[in-house]
Amino acid sequence: MFHQFFRKTPLAWLQMSRQKARLLAAIAGIAFADFLMFFQLGVRDALYDSQVRPYTTLQGDLFLVNKLSDNLASIKSFSRANLYQAAGINGVESVSLLYIGQAAWRNPDNQASRQIFVYGIEPNQPAFNLPDVNQQLDQLKLLNHALFDRAGTLDQIGDVPALLEEENPLSVQANDLQIQIVGLFTLGSSFSAIGSLITSDSTFLRLFPERQVDDIDLGIIKVNSDANIEQVRSDLREILPDDLLILTIDEFAARELAYWNTGSAIGPTFNLGVAIGFLVGAVIVYQILYTDVSDHLPEYATLKAMGYSDAYLIGVLTQEALLLAALGFVPGFLLSSGLYNLFQSATLLPIGMKLSRAITVLALTMIMCVGAGAIALRKLQQADPADIF
Repeated sequence: MFHQFFRKTPLAWLQMSRQKARLLAAIAGIAFADFLMFFQLGVRDALYDSQVRPYTTLQGDLFLVNKLSDNLASIKSFSRANLYQAAGINGVESVSLLYIGQAAWRNPDNQASRQIFVYGIEPNQPAFNLPDVNQQLDQLKLLNHALFDRAGTLDQIGDVPALLEEENPLSVQANDLQIQIVGLFTLGSSFSAIGSLITSDSTFLRLFPERQVDDIDLGIIKVNSDANIEQVRSDLREILPDDLLILTIDEFAARELAYWNTGSAIGPTFNLGVAIGFLVGAVIVYQILYTDVSDHLPEYATLKAMGYSDAYLIGVLTQEALLLAALGFVPGFLLSSGLYNLFQSATLLPIGMKLSRAITVLALTMIMCVGAGAIALRKLQQADPADIF
């Protein structure tokens, strides 16, 4: 079937390549449309990945979170006593807690104020599966000590890693409290956090004096290796209040993604950008194919007079559309990959090229080109053999 379809490719290619300027314009237009789609999808996925990244570093199997919490930036507290209840369930190996807040950070370079995330942990019960953090837990046991995220947006919050090489500990200010940066870890910036600190629970409560010690933001449960997670979760549901969710890490991350995808304007905005890129490419391809058909209308009429069917001519036009899709996709892919590298270097957001995204854009490009070709077929149907006599 495919051999029969593509055996006519030389005719489609010869028609397209006859006017090289028009072909190059078509390739440039499709590449630009692909570039738009790649950019929108890349930034959207970077948003999602950066928001989910803190979840992937948590050290636990099940997580207790207030039902009203839909993302880390607006997480709601619940009673610490509920976490201690969970510790008594059969199959639970250990529990740990996490305080989460946003503090006014004073840039040590220029004293500008920026909002950063602060995570408060119990140093004896580490919440993160980050070697850089867990190797420095003893440092956090001292009051007003904190670890700084070296992968934050340093041009906005200050080049703390460089300053720390000159002065350790480094005295900085957050929420009008003088604290000491004693080490570094790597987490990365996101759309809702340009930087992060990790402190002990005691230091966290000094940074946020309005917070109550018994109101925690996240309960982390580690299950015994021989225990059934679903059974443990079922047992927890029987003793915990209905306003608490008991989530696996995948469910927890999916809840964050759902918020950014549908609960905020950001997801739909990027999706609209993809749609605009798709429409731009469709218009360009339609114009190219329509002009091509118009220029060769007498030739098409001659082929029909010689006995070639409409299906043959439709096949030729479809091949032109697919060839344009392939030729335009390659430069669009290469340009986007280069942009991703530049964007990642500038923002530290995870925006590398993904195979799934490349396949998605290629499929959209093929649909775009074939769809535009289908619209241009209306002109091809006017190729009447009588026109040549």
